[in-house]
Amino acid sequence: MPRTPVYIICSPRPQVGKTLIARQLSEFLRLQRGDVLAFDVNLKEPSLVDYLPRLTETAEIDDTFGKMALMDQLIINDGLAKVIDLGYPSFDEFFGMIEEIGFVKESARSEVAPVVLFIADSDRVSARGYQTLRATLPPNAIVTVENEFVMRGRLPEAFMHNRVMRIAELPAFLKTYIDRLTFSFTEYLRTETNSSTELHQWIRNNYFGFREIERQLMQQGG
Repeated sequence: MPRTPVYIICSPRPQVGKTLIARQLSEFLRLQRGDVLAFDVNLKEPSLVDYLPRLTETAEIDDTFGKMALMDQLIINDGLAKVIDLGYPSFDEFFGMIEEIGFVKESARSEVAPVVLFIADSDRVSARGYQTLRATLPPNAIVTVENEFVMRGRLPEAFMHNRVMRIAELPAFLKTYIDRLTFSFTEYLRTETNSSTELHQWIRNNYFGFREIERQLMQQGG
């Protein structure tokens, strides 16, 4: 059986598009694989469970019981891709937890493939968070997300030690459109007959980026 991917969408900073990317990735994985299970570790609203309630469970890591309940669902090679929308207040707690329990070694033993999509920002908090990931995870488990809405300028070289996925900035009126709780990226691709629209191209490009991550994951032994 191929390795089961566990995607962790994160940043130690708020308002960087984390939940937006988790939404897109979850919809892509459902389209690509047939099903996906998402976890919402997010204190802000609206959050992932508001957008994808049928695919998403809420998770708490404030106590040992909550941590173990989440980990029990992640360290299992069941072929069901997992997506974690990690709220920025939980960044340090989550990665401290996976280091403490030896998540990387346990995931390798269990044939689970963690992939962290780290959304970069130009401040010191992001730089420190990125260094935390590099000290905790193997390089091929980290993907830097360059969200042009956040990174208004060139991505600093400090974030280029691993793969980079770039997400273009959308005009404000389109951003408002996709922020509706009822909006579906996959459904838009299926129903919009004009494939040359800016939104259609934006979604397709992001899906191509996710597909490339999946392809590289399979090449690594999945």
